[in-house]
Amino acid sequence: MTGQPAGGATVKALPVARPEARPLVPALMFIALVVAAVASLGTPLITSVATSFHVSLGSAQWTLTAALLSGAVATPVLGRLGAGPHRRATILATLAVVVAGSALTVLPLPFAWLLAGRAAQGIGLGLTALMMGVARDHLPEERSAAVIALISVVSIIGAGVGYPLAALLAEFGGVRAAYGLGLVVTAAALLTAWRSMPDAPEGRSAHVDVAGAVVLAAALFLILFLAGERNLWSRHLAVAAGLAVVAMVLLCVWAVIELRSTTPLVDVRAVRHPAVAGANLAMFVGGIGMYLLLTLITRYAQTPHGAGYGFGLTTFVAGLVLIPFSVLGFVAGKLTPRVRTRIADPLLLAGSAVVVGGGFALFAAARSDLAELFAAMGVLGFGVGGFSAAMPGVILAVTPRSETSSAMSFNYVVRSVGYSLGSAVGGLILAAGPGHLLPDDSAYTTAALVGIGAMAITTLTSLALARRRSSETNS
Repeated sequence: MTGQPAGGATVKALPVARPEARPLVPALMFIALVVAAVASLGTPLITSVATSFHVSLGSAQWTLTAALLSGAVATPVLGRLGAGPHRRATILATLAVVVAGSALTVLPLPFAWLLAGRAAQGIGLGLTALMMGVARDHLPEERSAAVIALISVVSIIGAGVGYPLAALLAEFGGVRAAYGLGLVVTAAALLTAWRSMPDAPEGRSAHVDVAGAVVLAAALFLILFLAGERNLWSRHLAVAAGLAVVAMVLLCVWAVIELRSTTPLVDVRAVRHPAVAGANLAMFVGGIGMYLLLTLITRYAQTPHGAGYGFGLTTFVAGLVLIPFSVLGFVAGKLTPRVRTRIADPLLLAGSAVVVGGGFALFAAARSDLAELFAAMGVLGFGVGGFSAAMPGVILAVTPRSETSSAMSFNYVVRSVGYSLGSAVGGLILAAGPGHLLPDDSAYTTAALVGIGAMAITTLTSLALARRRSSETNS
């Protein structure tokens, strides 16, 4: 696959005039930040939701899982719609759904309506790839590459922004106040999109593969369900393994449907390109490792002193531990476009994976002081920021301009699944370690070593990509 669309036709970018480009860039950043932050609101509020609605923690966990699931399903669908002529309408309609969902989370309605609202909010996660498509179509090439990298980073650090704010509002105003933040910022994002989003270039067409979307939704539902139901793995291993096999079969069926479809949801043939396949593998394994460390640090910080370790932080204070993650992640995102002029994107992926591995090593060796947790979180943020900023360059180098949204949407599905599994792996390792109510401190060390292994695989995969690009360049 080359950088040209099939059939040799070239779809040229339509960069806007410089006076219009300036307000477009912050709009793209703001929308990507909002949808990421709002989707992450479920994380710090699970306990509060269980208390307020008188449901179990397992049921409350679905306020996060529902958003992740709807986002994972909506992302490739929106990516395909975003490749067509109605991209502006797709963006506005999606944000309108997110605003409506945000209203459901604020209104005094039963728990089922809260879940429906969270699912609607999660659909917004699919807009990140569309923001990249807009940037690639309407900004000069050099500028668009830097903006796309920052959009990728912002979609990651959004969780670090939303977590402490939601926890603070929940502490002083309750769950509804915390979700009220989501309503305000999503309404602002809708207004921003209405005023700034340009129309897609002419000559585009897009059709949604409904059958493929349904099968993919079923497979992702099982994957995310299994990732969230840790008790199922520990108490009913055979059932969990059986469902995992069903999920894999559904993914295979989905791939066959996509290969036979004339209007596939995701161009599987393009995904099989060595650069794209390698990048998605690196994203999957790296995503498991990155979210594993994020889970370990935040959980360790909130562990009560009675366990013999931990700091007993409240949800809000624990959320502040994410500040170094967000700040250094953004710094890495800003630096990466400059470094890309000297270092190839696959090598940047490898270097970023090494940095994340260093964060694991730091957490494994030194976590007796809160400052050490802040340091480990900062290292993680810098590595994740660099990794996220370099990833689009690897994929888009071999992707036609018209397929930007579709190609990146698949990568974001892979990332979502990787993050979900990273959280599940962390929970399973801690649950399997010594300890009854709370895991033993040694279980955290074991989990950190597993994370180092995951980042080693990610590094080797990225180096293989770099070696392949180098051989193609020299041939």
